[in-house]
Amino acid sequence: MIAGLLYSEGVVRFPSIWMLAAAGFAQLPLFGSEAGTPTFYRDVLPILQRRCQECHRPGEAGPMPLVTFNQARPWAKAIRSAVVKRRMPPWFADPCCGKFSNDRTMSKAEIDTLAQWAEDGAIAGDVNDAPRLRSWSQDGNLASPDAIFTMPRAFAVPAKGELEYQRFTIATGFDGDRWVQAVEVRPGARRAIHHVVVYIREAGETWTKGAVKSDLLTVYAPGSLPVEWPRGMAKLIPNGSDLVMEIHYTPYGRAVEDRTRVAVKFAKTPPPKRVLSLQMYKLALAIPPGESDYRVNVWGTLPNDALLLSFFPHMHLRGKAFEYTVSREGAPPEILLRVSPYRFHWQLAYHLARPVPLKKGSRLSMTAWYDNSANNPWNPDPRAEVHWGEQSREEMMVGFFDVAVDTSFDRKSFFVRE
Repeated sequence: MIAGLLYSEGVVRFPSIWMLAAAGFAQLPLFGSEAGTPTFYRDVLPILQRRCQECHRPGEAGPMPLVTFNQARPWAKAIRSAVVKRRMPPWFADPCCGKFSNDRTMSKAEIDTLAQWAEDGAIAGDVNDAPRLRSWSQDGNLASPDAIFTMPRAFAVPAKGELEYQRFTIATGFDGDRWVQAVEVRPGARRAIHHVVVYIREAGETWTKGAVKSDLLTVYAPGSLPVEWPRGMAKLIPNGSDLVMEIHYTPYGRAVEDRTRVAVKFAKTPPPKRVLSLQMYKLALAIPPGESDYRVNVWGTLPNDALLLSFFPHMHLRGKAFEYTVSREGAPPEILLRVSPYRFHWQLAYHLARPVPLKKGSRLSMTAWYDNSANNPWNPDPRAEVHWGEQSREEMMVGFFDVAVDTSFDRKSFFVRE
């Protein structure tokens, strides 16, 4: 009863001192604070707005909302543990290499504030100290999209079983070329979706299974946020194109229906640079049973000049670490991104703070490490030799990356080497 009085959503109750003492809360200050003691409204709420609420608000990926005091206070100790151990916010880029515009890393001051707030009893403080409530989109994180594309029909995800990838074709209905400045996948049955790949299928093409020769509009996996390309750069959806949405469903014990959507914002004018999503991968995987540090490498040379924009490494449950390296003529290799540890349940994109210009002939190398041992808590079977496959019990090694090129290029012509 006392806990309900303290945490009831939307209103703060004022139980009497003897009621608090009887319930063991005599030493738990809620509304006053000594000088220097962090309070929710003055010190904690601004951090939650900057670092947490993009996921931790109603309808988004976080398992609990952290918008109000009553929502956050019961989780104070859990918040402290997560930020001190750097499990939250999710961010796995090694600080050794690269600077990223979407870096979620908390500063030491932010971590110390949240930890001290929990240790001091998670005090509310004066509501007048609160910053203005941050304005969030009511549906997703991409505010005011210009168009939303929806699966043509709902898909029934069973409670159990292993599903093949499902693919859905969505007609865009465009009457001309459209340049996309920002895009967001909005999953319907979020818990049942492992990932979504949205392909651009140009006019005259009829394939439904994902084609690596076609450009990607975007990729979604747990932890994904909207993708917005730098000013003057955008993705082209040519006139007459369809979108093909490829979805990997993972049943979780409850039958649900899904109708995932894709929201986009258009560039106001045709940009000087076209964004292309490229990838390298290793199909010949044979990860030995019990191997805790199995290494796989793939490399290629850039066929034409490009600006490197971002990375999205993809592996499955045995994934341990992933690295992107560039080698330029006359210069030593440079590590652009090292993801360590890799987390299957939080697959993130890493957007460079500044695009990296690469000359044609530059060598891009990608290295992945796998832990197929019993020490990997996510390993489905450490006794199995693991090969390439679509299911999570199998493995993949894919290094996606975005580049910006002159608009005279499309995906096919970019790979023509003069």
